[in-house]
Amino acid sequence: MQIFVNEHSCELAEESCLFTVRERYKPTADLLIVNGYPAQKDQVLKDGDRVVLIRRGEQPSADELEALMMARHTPGVHKKIRTSCVGIAGVGGLGSNIAIALARVGVGQLILADFDLVEPSNLNRQQYFIDQIGLPKVMALQENLRRINPGVRVQAHQLKVTADNLTELFGQVDVLVEAFDAAEQKALLTSNFLQQFPQVPLVAASGMAGYESSNSIQTRRVADRFYLCGDGVTAAQPGRGLMAPRVGIAAHHQANAVLRLLLGEEPC
Repeated sequence: MQIFVNEHSCELAEESCLFTVRERYKPTADLLIVNGYPAQKDQVLKDGDRVVLIRRGEQPSADELEALMMARHTPGVHKKIRTSCVGIAGVGGLGSNIAIALARVGVGQLILADFDLVEPSNLNRQQYFIDQIGLPKVMALQENLRRINPGVRVQAHQLKVTADNLTELFGQVDVLVEAFDAAEQKALLTSNFLQQFPQVPLVAASGMAGYESSNSIQTRRVADRFYLCGDGVTAAQPGRGLMAPRVGIAAHHQANAVLRLLLGEEPC
């Protein structure tokens, strides 16, 4: 019979047992998963079963991680994602969450651009750690992404995005994400990018402050190749700050819109 061990095809005798497979392929494994469920005791395997053998604390090889992610996403989907390139302009509350979501699904290349440093106030909603305070955000995020998925290629640019450097920064992307805080930065990027790159989708955000209803945050198509995530209303102001839950919801709307675009689907 044929089974899959850490996503590699293996031929075994009929009625082979799980513990026998562990001894043959990875005797040091102390976590055994059969068809997606942890196995606490020995069992007879069936044709087509998928077995994952893990030694706690041990990092999988790059090929092994790739195979496991491919199985999770299905091969056709993963191949499209793996060969894609996404730009993220701004890596604060939106951008850092978006980058981590895209790294977890296995986007092949991320281009990050931001001139800012990690500050204590960022920790209420941004994907940084207290020991990273004072570091350039793009460098801190690059290290965090490496720890999550070392197979993702990350280009980190610590600079201010302008109309003049858009082509140099993002000329190769399949999708660009606008993730700035300031309205003037958002407007500058949107108008210039849509003019300079008439065939490349742009996913932006507006309106995610406070703790209003989660369901008011939506993904909308506002023009050809231009998608906007948020409620379009709730800007940060005194008494209504930017907080992790709604910022995270908007960021994951953006990440999911990117994913759908890469797979040839309409985001909304």
